[in-house]
Amino acid sequence: MEAVAKLRNYPTSPRKMRLLADLIRGMEVEKALAVLEHHPQHSSTPLYKLLRSAVSNWELKNEGASAADSNLLVKTVFVDGGRVLKRMLPAPQGRAYRVRKRSNHVTIIVDQK
Repeated sequence: MEAVAKLRNYPTSPRKMRLLADLIRGMEVEKALAVLEHHPQHSSTPLYKLLRSAVSNWELKNEGASAADSNLLVKTVFVDGGRVLKRMLPAPQGRAYRVRKRSNHVTIIVDQK
């Protein structure tokens, strides 16, 4: 039985988050947690917490079954674009540049082998 966890409106561009999502897709949960815990990229921390949340959701759904004993793996990870905050940055000669501060939504699904 699969379990889902979602992260909404995280203020990082979807492209940066997809690099990590592609890294852990299809991995066993314990290995994916180890990779995310020691990865230098900024987005690894919220993805690590989200994966732990998905594992907890799986344990609750399966009435206390241990995730360590059951060979869980990251079945699906996808990153969608979230809201975009539009800001203005001063530029020379009275002009302004538009800055688009992107955010993303991440969904993780874990399941047994």
